[in-house]
Amino acid sequence: MTVPPCLQEGIYMIKTTVQVTGMVCGMCEAHINDAVRSAFQVRKVRSSRKKGETVILSEEPIDLNRLRQVIAETGYMMLLAREEEA
Repeated sequence: MTVPPCLQEGIYMIKTTVQVTGMVCGMCEAHINDAVRSAFQVRKVRSSRKKGETVILSEEPIDLNRLRQVIAETGYMMLLAREEEA
C-alpha cells in the first residue's frame, strides 16, 4: 500500500466544505476563492456554483466565523459547514 506524501511528512490536511449561496458564474467562484486565499493559509480552495459549495484544504482548522465574514464581504452567504480529515 502506498502512503500519501502528506502522511509521509506527518502533515494532516483538513477538508472544510461549506455551502455558499449566490454564485451564478465563474467570476463568482473566483471571487470567493481569492477571498479565502487572502484571508487564510490554505493549500487549495475550489468553489462550484453548480454544487453551491466551496471546498478548502488546509493544514490548520479554519475559523468558521471568520470564513463566514470573509464570504459575506464578497457578497455571498455561507450556510452550512463541515470539517473532516482529508
